[in-house]
Amino acid sequence: MLDLALLGCGGGMPIPDRFLSSLLINYRGRKILIDCGEGTQVSMKMLGWGFKSIDIICITHMHGDHTVGLPGLLATIGNSGREEPLIIIGPEGIEKVINGLRTIVPYLPYDINIIENPKDSLKIKVVKNSIEVLKEYKSSTFINNKGSKDCIKNGKDSINQYEKYNDILSCDIEISTLELDHSCPCIGYSLYINRKPKFNLEKAERNNVPKFLWSRLQKGENLVYEGVKYNSSMVMGRGRKGIKLSYITDTRPIDSIIDFIENSDLFICEGTYGQDEDLHKAIKNKHMTFREGAKLANRGNVSQLILTHFSPAMIDPESFKQNAIEVFPDTIIGKDRFIKTLSFKE
Repeated sequence: MLDLALLGCGGGMPIPDRFLSSLLINYRGRKILIDCGEGTQVSMKMLGWGFKSIDIICITHMHGDHTVGLPGLLATIGNSGREEPLIIIGPEGIEKVINGLRTIVPYLPYDINIIENPKDSLKIKVVKNSIEVLKEYKSSTFINNKGSKDCIKNGKDSINQYEKYNDILSCDIEISTLELDHSCPCIGYSLYINRKPKFNLEKAERNNVPKFLWSRLQKGENLVYEGVKYNSSMVMGRGRKGIKLSYITDTRPIDSIIDFIENSDLFICEGTYGQDEDLHKAIKNKHMTFREGAKLANRGNVSQLILTHFSPAMIDPESFKQNAIEVFPDTIIGKDRFIKTLSFKE
């Protein structure tokens, strides 16, 4: 089960009752934040969602309506008692922006690991009180609180203790990115929440797996006992469908988005302009209309669409909902502090 909250649905500038872009995801008590526009902290406080357990911040691009909330949020996370490293993911140039914003919060009681322009998906394991990154990286940049930098090219990061594990069982969350078409480097995000197979007693007994190995094999370990190799497939049943959440904002509707969001349980997409007549503005400013976002949802075969990132000139986005539902009926017009739960399907 995955809980999410739209903390801000505005684009450009905040207006009364609408903060700037931000989405908070809560899975098993650990949190991932996508974008951090002005007002992010206020919405979190209003909802009562804590700050200390934010482990990853994903930034789509460096425009202010997606980033200016970061300095204050980082300080609040520090004041909440966090000491574990925090990961920030973003497009090319995110390191420079984070370092600039950090000038007004120079001291934090935790390190920040910056992953800039990731080329591969990140595989995450949720553990007690934190997360661990399982995936190897290529050309990712890590910066600690002291400012030192380590650029890893075609190598492994320092967290590789799970190499012996089966990815299907050890990975809880996979974060993928896609380059978008905006006026500056911009990436979309897709999160897949893995659902582990069930333990299969009949299979374990049929494969003559010693009982005292069952629990370790269920965790994904590959083991050798008395010269015999045992792996998780010998005790686990069929794979089960997980939960897919995709987030696309500040872009034109390029074809590569279709495959990226395909079969998402929830697709959160920008809808900067509600009226079809504003298509020329969307093209000029590299954004989308409601109808264009709905077309992506339809072509991507997603289950549900939430529109967000509304122009400050659009006071009542609900009044343009028809333009989206004509194309994709299961469309929700986002509102600040809208909460939704996504559950695994049997």
